[in-house]
Amino acid sequence: MSVRHRPPVIDGLPASTLQLPPGDWPSLLEGLCAHFPAVSRAVWMDRFARGRVLGDGGHVLAPDTPYRVGLDVYYYREVADEPHIPFEETVLHLDEHLLVADKPHFLPVIPSGAHVRETLLARLIRRTGNADLVALHRIDRETAGLVLFSTNPKTRAMYQALFPERRIEKTYEAIAPPLPSLEFPRVHRSRLVPGEPFFRMREVAGETNSETRIEVIERGDAWWRYSLQPVTGRKHQLRVHMASLGAPIRNDPWYPELRYREAGDFESPLQLVAKSVGFVDPVSAELRSYRR
Repeated sequence: MSVRHRPPVIDGLPASTLQLPPGDWPSLLEGLCAHFPAVSRAVWMDRFARGRVLGDGGHVLAPDTPYRVGLDVYYYREVADEPHIPFEETVLHLDEHLLVADKPHFLPVIPSGAHVRETLLARLIRRTGNADLVALHRIDRETAGLVLFSTNPKTRAMYQALFPERRIEKTYEAIAPPLPSLEFPRVHRSRLVPGEPFFRMREVAGETNSETRIEVIERGDAWWRYSLQPVTGRKHQLRVHMASLGAPIRNDPWYPELRYREAGDFESPLQLVAKSVGFVDPVSAELRSYRR
């Protein structure tokens, strides 16, 4: 059995992989342009010219390389004029198996869309030099707080299993309007499905698939501070649940109504923070607890 050799990490970014799908394009360039219509031909030509399109073993591929179904192609995602996120992350814990980071508002956890280098993952790879870092879970770009990363492929599956098996406790804090007519603590359950536009979620009738425990920890005149414990981990779960109760989280640009934020606008961050995380370490059997 042949061993695949992934290309090196460049500037904190591991190479993306594509196994060429069925098609009859005459060259690799034509096939890539067809497979990624949002990436221009000029961008692909530039990547080829700078040696950013590679084959197994790390050898540089040419644009006129014959298209071969099943060929593993490695390439480096780049965004022209990617905006800098002017806030810094903090590493709270690092060992041979786990890294715990405190992410600032506005910084994505992993590359997506217009954010590639300016992501928590890319920054941490550059900081630690560990190209094997993998995020064990994610929080929204707008949300600040704790994120766990696996540092070791050999034990990664053990830590990943903590989440679907619900053996990890996460607590968030949010600032939102008062809800004096409701009793707390309370549990909110609902069915969440994709909404409109595609990146939002919504509640619908049907079997529940999301659950959040909610407590009030500080009561003010205009705003209350809430403790939120997600039992499940649905996309935007906390934001949708609070909005559905009539207390949308302060500065939420998506719930209950969509308000577009201009690129580079770092004012008024979403008042939601991943505050603490606790679990029994699957390797050492020790109780671990982290708090920002």
